[in-house]
Amino acid sequence: MIISRDKYLQQLISAKGNGMVKIVTGIRRSGKSFLLMTLFHQHLVEQGVQENHIIEVPLDNRRNRHLRHPDTLLDFIDSKIQADGQTHYVILDEVQLVEDFVEVLLSLMQDKRLDVYVSGSNSKFLSKDIVTEFRGRGDEIHLYPLSFCEYYAAVGGDKYEAWKDYYTYGGLPQVLLFENEEKKVNYLIELYELTYLKDIVERNHLRNVEGLRTLIRVLASNIGAPTNPTRISNTFLSNEKINIKDTTIREYIGYLQDAFLIDEALRYDVKGRKYIGTETKYYFADMGVRAAILNLRQQEETHIMENVIYNELRMRGYRVDVGLVETWSTNAKGKTVRLPLEIDFVVNKGAERIYIQSAYHMPTEEKEAQEKRSLLNTNDNFRKIIIVGDNIKRKTDEQGVITISLLDFLLDSNSI
Repeated sequence: MIISRDKYLQQLISAKGNGMVKIVTGIRRSGKSFLLMTLFHQHLVEQGVQENHIIEVPLDNRRNRHLRHPDTLLDFIDSKIQADGQTHYVILDEVQLVEDFVEVLLSLMQDKRLDVYVSGSNSKFLSKDIVTEFRGRGDEIHLYPLSFCEYYAAVGGDKYEAWKDYYTYGGLPQVLLFENEEKKVNYLIELYELTYLKDIVERNHLRNVEGLRTLIRVLASNIGAPTNPTRISNTFLSNEKINIKDTTIREYIGYLQDAFLIDEALRYDVKGRKYIGTETKYYFADMGVRAAILNLRQQEETHIMENVIYNELRMRGYRVDVGLVETWSTNAKGKTVRLPLEIDFVVNKGAERIYIQSAYHMPTEEKEAQEKRSLLNTNDNFRKIIIVGDNIKRKTDEQGVITISLLDFLLDSNSI
């Protein structure tokens, strides 16, 4: 089964010859190697590039272990360059395995005959260092697991059944190749245990593996719930009888983010126009991995739906925060009290801003009014959207609030 990742392929094509190193990042097994070494390779050949002008090195291949030495790798690439003055396309897969890889890439950039493309599965080794070391000479393309639209284009059939499978088993491309539930689940569990968890432990030299496991389970159990390292540390102590300092929790969360396993949404005071650093929401990059962590328990569709919407917005290139709107209300005693209202997502791209609520069901007018309340209290003219799990037709009310069904949102990249 060939799954075309057109969006990401077009980003690579647009970046050809721009003088920068093209860096494809993303969670392991999301399809980075396939994107570079199959889809992009095919594009180059179709454009008339000769095979001997495409220099590919999969550095996670045991046979290429010797090429992880920087000088050996540079010598190897030099030996492949033809004396015809034509551009050569260098593709290095899992480049973070190379010692002093930043120096290697800087050296390759100085050779005008080369157009360089690399992949990596760790932001700490890639995007953070490259921003500093390359000073704007690195062009990062982040590859996500399959969106629901990509997933449905591959599997077809009833879209509601496809949605159920998607939120259960996730969007890692390999999952689509297994024909039954048992094989999908086994693959996801093994991937989590033997690839993601092992990689984080070994890379960061962690000794408290069980503490990390427990933290991951806590985060997976509470997707979309506001929290912070201190609260998690207290939960460990009260529920698990495990004493882990909040500073350690913060470090562990950083490792999970560096591995692209989780992402965070900061809380933003809409009226005060400032970030509130007290609590953060965490979302998983892939729902299948999250399900494997919990052994397919806690499959509450309302929280999963929120996580999928967050991922979809990030895939579409938006920055995503959690909004807080402060209002005032009169209580039963007639006293005026402060009432903070939450907006699920404050979505920004350039000058564009959209407020989005995720509502699993809106069966009554009262429920609809409840979902709209925080949106309308922003008192501004930015677009306001409710994404609802119910099968409804798109509508816009007299106050300008748009309501759209979840699947219509996911299947149409221009839906908002």
